[in-house]
Amino acid sequence: MRFGPGAPVRVASRPHDGHHRTPSYLKGKTGRVERVHAEFTNPETRAYGNDGLPPEPVYLVGFAQRDVWPDYRGRPGDKIYVDVYEHWLEEAE
Repeated sequence: MRFGPGAPVRVASRPHDGHHRTPSYLKGKTGRVERVHAEFTNPETRAYGNDGLPPEPVYLVGFAQRDVWPDYRGRPGDKIYVDVYEHWLEEAE
């Protein structure tokens, strides 16, 4: 586990062909780890017949709605929460 609760993280903005579990609209966005889930096999490789090993942590990451969608008109404190596999996360400041 690379990140703990409260850690600022950025979703990698690298291109990815084929199946992946990270929403494209979050690529390059920064949020905070809210919770660390258990380790799971990687569905991105399992989708193509591999075993998905080694398992890796999944993190519940909270993003400010306004950081994700600049034209967001809801309350300033509104957030979106997404489960993200560790290989999609980078350290952020």
